Amino acid sequence: MPAKLHQATWSLRSSREPEVSGTRGKDWLGSERLLNVQRNLLFLNCSGLGISMAMDQAKESESRTLPQSQLEAIAQALGDTEDGLTNSEIDRLIVECRMVDPGPGTKWKRIYNAFAEVQNRKQNRTNVLEFIRRAMAPVKYMKSPERFETLRRNLNGVLLFSGMLVDDRGKLVPTTTASTISDARRRANDLRADLKDRGVHPDVLAFCKEELLADNYFHAVLEATKSIGDKLRTRTGLQDDGGVLVDRALCGNPPMLAINPLKKESERSEQKGFANLVKGTFGMFRNPTAHEARKNWNMSKDDATDLLSLVSLIHRRVDASHMPDRTTAKN
Repeated sequence: MPAKLHQATWSLRSSREPEVSGTRGKDWLGSERLLNVQRNLLFLNCSGLGISMAMDQAKESESRTLPQSQLEAIAQALGDTEDGLTNSEIDRLIVECRMVDPGPGTKWKRIYNAFAEVQNRKQNRTNVLEFIRRAMAPVKYMKSPERFETLRRNLNGVLLFSGMLVDDRGKLVPTTTASTISDARRRANDLRADLKDRGVHPDVLAFCKEELLADNYFHAVLEATKSIGDKLRTRTGLQDDGGVLVDRALCGNPPMLAINPLKKESERSEQKGFANLVKGTFGMFRNPTAHEARKNWNMSKDDATDLLSLVSLIHRRVDASHMPDRTTAKN
C-alpha cells in the first residue's frame, strides 16, 4: 500500500512539474511557482473587484430615490380599485417592509403615503422596491394568474420610466428607460391602452375587459364578436344568432334596423353592404374562433387590435341606427 501511494503521489507531481536538477533548475522552478501564485492572486483580486463593483452598483441603484410623480403612479397601479392589491394585502406588506402605516384612506393613497414617508426618512428607495417585490411574488397568484398579469402590466407601464420592470417570474429587473407614454404602453404590451388610443367603442372594452387585460387574443376576438350579436338582440328583441340574426335584423324591406334613411339606391346598397360586413365578421372571426382548437388559430396582437376596431365601427353604426316603420313594408 505505501508503495502504491508513493507512486500515485509521484505521478501527480510529475504531471504538473518538470523534473529539475541543480541549483539553477530549482531557482527556475521556484520562480515559476511564484509567478503562478501571483497570477492566481491577480485573478482573485480582479474577480473580487468585479463582484465588489457589481455590489456597489446594486447598492447605488437601491440608494437612489424615486420622484414624487413616479411614487404616486406606482401606488396608483398597486392600489387600483379593480385590479390592485386588497386592503388586507396592503396591511401585510406595510408590516413586512417595515413601513409606517398612514392609517385609513383609499388604497393607492395609503400605499403612496407609506412610500413617501419611508423614502423621505431613509433617503433611498430600498423599502419601496422591496414592497413591489413582495407584492409581485407569483406564489401569491397561483389561483388567479390573470390577476398577476394584469397587475404586472399596469405596474410595468410606470416602472419603465424608472428603467425597471417586473418580469414573468415576479422579479424586478433593469431595462431601458422609457421616454414617452406611447413607448411605455407599447413595451408593456397593453392592448387595452392601444384600443383606448384608437377611441374604440366603450361597449367593446366593457365586453372584452377581462380577456383583453390578460392579453388573451383568442378569447378577446370571440367575446368581441359576441357583443355584436348581443346588441342586435337587445335592439330588436330577436333570439337568433349568427347569419340568421343578421338577415332578420339588417336585411328585408325594410329591415328591423336601418343605418340610413334607405330612400336612395346608394343608401339601400350601403345597408346591404353593412349587413354583409356584420355577417362576414361573424363568419370569418367568430365561427373559426369558437369551434377550432386554439392552437390552430394564429391571432396576433395587430390582428386583434384591427378586429376590435372593426367591431367598434359596427357598434357605432348599430347605435345610430333606427327602426323603420314596418307596417307599410313593401312586398
